[in-house]
Amino acid sequence: MNTLVLIGRFILGGFFVYSGVNHFIGFQMMSQYAKMKGVPFPAVAQGLTGLMLLIGGLSIVFGIYPLVGIVLMVAFLLPVSLMMHNFWKIEDPQLRMNDKANFLKNMALLGAILMLLAIPSPWSLSLLP
Repeated sequence: MNTLVLIGRFILGGFFVYSGVNHFIGFQMMSQYAKMKGVPFPAVAQGLTGLMLLIGGLSIVFGIYPLVGIVLMVAFLLPVSLMMHNFWKIEDPQLRMNDKANFLKNMALLGAILMLLAIPSPWSLSLLP
């Protein structure tokens, strides 16, 4: 069972690490998209959310301060889902479908993150005791 949890942590946390890296690789483009969606101080928000994804993802992968990682991911997923993927406000069917898929993906990720709270700390197979 511990091995399955570890594999799941690597997949879930790795997804967030990958997304955090992409926040910096595509910084300009993603900042412009955030600006278009009405995010205040889009470049600052882009940098902060990139850091949240990296730190939270690494926390989950390595089991280092997992509660901090979980809080970071919840603090990322809720506002981003509601502000960036607000499909209910979009009239174009193609754009609406894309944002709806991203919103639902984020809700599924949020559910997975919240389930991590059921794992007693310290997590087995973690870098910190």
